[in-house]
Amino acid sequence: MAKEKIVLAYSGGLDTSVILKWLKETYDAEIIAFTADIGQKDELDGLEEKALATGASKIYIDDLREEFAKDFIYPMFQAGALYEGQYLLGTSIARPLIAKRMVEIARAEGAKFIAHGATGKGNDQIRFELTAAALAPEIEVIAPWRIEQFREEFPGRAEMIAYAEKHNIPVQASAAKPYSMDRNLLHISFESGMLEDPWFDPSADDNKGMYVLSVAPEDAPDQAEYVELTFEAGNCVAINNEPLNPLAAMEKLNELGGKHGIGRVDMVENRFVGMKSRGVYETPGGSILFAAHRKMESLTMDRDVMHLRDSLIAKYASLVYNGFWFAPERLALQALVTESQKNVTGVVRLKLYKGNIIGAGVKSPVSLYNPDIATMEADPSKAYDQGDATGFIRLNALRLKVASGVEQNKK
Repeated sequence: MAKEKIVLAYSGGLDTSVILKWLKETYDAEIIAFTADIGQKDELDGLEEKALATGASKIYIDDLREEFAKDFIYPMFQAGALYEGQYLLGTSIARPLIAKRMVEIARAEGAKFIAHGATGKGNDQIRFELTAAALAPEIEVIAPWRIEQFREEFPGRAEMIAYAEKHNIPVQASAAKPYSMDRNLLHISFESGMLEDPWFDPSADDNKGMYVLSVAPEDAPDQAEYVELTFEAGNCVAINNEPLNPLAAMEKLNELGGKHGIGRVDMVENRFVGMKSRGVYETPGGSILFAAHRKMESLTMDRDVMHLRDSLIAKYASLVYNGFWFAPERLALQALVTESQKNVTGVVRLKLYKGNIIGAGVKSPVSLYNPDIATMEADPSKAYDQGDATGFIRLNALRLKVASGVEQNKK
């Protein structure tokens, strides 16, 4: 009989390399490795050779960067998603794309199983598996870190290194940096190791070597740099008058933001599984895009439409963070977001300086800002009668006066 096939999300690092070999031995299965190119850069070097040498029957290395930018990053930024007021969801938004492609490969290969190396304490396990449940409920998921046999065999990194050496698995077995990293087109995240101490200062001079995408703000150029972002229907379509697709725009903004020390975040966040976790993030291009998009909206979005969308930001961000990208409620919210963005069109000018994003002008052919109405001088259009404000204030004050009278009568 033919062996069962397992599609494994494979990075080439110690964990997934060990898991590849372990799955093959434990399940006597054919392992098909899959790596999504979502902007990891040189982390992809040599992956095919590593996977095949470790025991994979084949490996898919798929360039998903354009799809990632167009169908995941841009829609999320249209929604203004920001988790717990700080996190631009760089890791969260990548997982549903990876899992989507995994199940596509599984179906094409006739595999009944997919597997991942996400820890049983983290959010990624949920994101991978909720996506699989939404898109391919017939496919089963193997999560080694949730299998007692696997945890007993590998209680720590030393045991994994020893296993790799025993089986001639081609991984770096030297001491790693004292933290973990995850990189893609939108950001890079750092966690664990010395970062598990929330009093540890990652911005100190001694720790500058940790960062990858950006210089320290104090080391950024002393001269500010201006950048113009052109939007159409809520999406950035050009930078400094150069038309760019979403992928090229993100790459350009990452370069600009990194140069000026923009987009560093250090936070303690609430994981979906119930614990708090400390993470450090670099999101240089995303931070610029987020600020520019918000400024464009300020000129072009109807007040109550904006406030309605804003009231849903926390919900939308939680859906992304918790792995519900393909859930019907996220899709419904996205439809509202898309409608809200139809007039978010124009140009935003920003000034980048030592970690700061400073607004420097905004214009739009569909601007809702009318200087004749807003002016402190006489309104030539006579669209607003200041005397009308008297009745407006009186009506809004009525319930406050009634409530105040009740309180006074209690005394």
